[in-house]
Amino acid sequence: MEKQIILEGIDPLEFYGINNFKINLIKNHFPKIRITARGNSLFLQGEEKELSIFEKKLSYLLDHYYQFNILTEEIIGQILLNEYEGGNGGSGEEPDILVYSISGKPVRARTPNQRVLVDTSKENDLVFAIGPAGTGKTYTAIALAVRALKNREIKRIILSRPAVEAGERLGFLPGDLKEKIDPYLQPLYDALLDMIPAKKLEEFMKEGTIQIAPLAFMRGRTLNNAFVILDEAQNTTINQLKMFLTRMGLNTRFIVTGDITQIDLPDKNQSGLVQALKILRNIEGISTVWFDKKDIVRHKLVRDIVEAYDVWTEEKKAERIDVK
Repeated sequence: MEKQIILEGIDPLEFYGINNFKINLIKNHFPKIRITARGNSLFLQGEEKELSIFEKKLSYLLDHYYQFNILTEEIIGQILLNEYEGGNGGSGEEPDILVYSISGKPVRARTPNQRVLVDTSKENDLVFAIGPAGTGKTYTAIALAVRALKNREIKRIILSRPAVEAGERLGFLPGDLKEKIDPYLQPLYDALLDMIPAKKLEEFMKEGTIQIAPLAFMRGRTLNNAFVILDEAQNTTINQLKMFLTRMGLNTRFIVTGDITQIDLPDKNQSGLVQALKILRNIEGISTVWFDKKDIVRHKLVRDIVEAYDVWTEEKKAERIDVK
């Protein structure tokens, strides 16, 4: 009996191992099956019973890879020898782990307010995460979205940003529309690539499971069965943010992130985020998480930089008051 299995969304080097060490481990465990690996395809020859056992073991291997983004020789051995207790099989996984990075390391909330964001998102369909740069607002939100997708709680992830620096008019940039937009959306790609292998992410994006687009592309849509994140929302106008928030459909969660001290709009009073925080503050099902300097998880200098600018801003305010 012959069979072909396509390894979807998986890096062959990660699965086969350097010098085919990992795939050879698998081959040695199934001496009665002829296994030929070519790119993302496995070609099998053997008896039906043996092939059935192989496919079951292979599904365990792939499940582990898709969950943890890594497949070690040790795990391969445990799965092949029926000693594996990972995944959903009672491994005692720590409840605060959101997802696993592509290196297999756990991604979890690292600061008190990141943990508040995680908890608040369970109880509210719309959450505003407000705070300075480097506090992990967007990264934590994306980790929550990836977890929801892996747990099949939603069917797609949609990430968006307002293209303020380019004024939503990208014609002066070189290349086609995607080439004009992608550099501005790169921070969102970077976060996803920390948690989803590149091959799998490419597959998700081709099929529309993960979508990354400027805010202007949200107009006219109804977003159902989705986890939607709007980043840099302080640079939306009042009408833009209203348009975005009214895209919410059934079984959909929204997280809106922003830093109200970094508004790039010509008229800062027209920030949709600032106004939305006032307008929507008393609506049940909507919550706001405020991040501060203590949540900064980038280089230690980032906190000092933020504090220095805060002091400078306060001094400027005091000078204006004195003049008056």
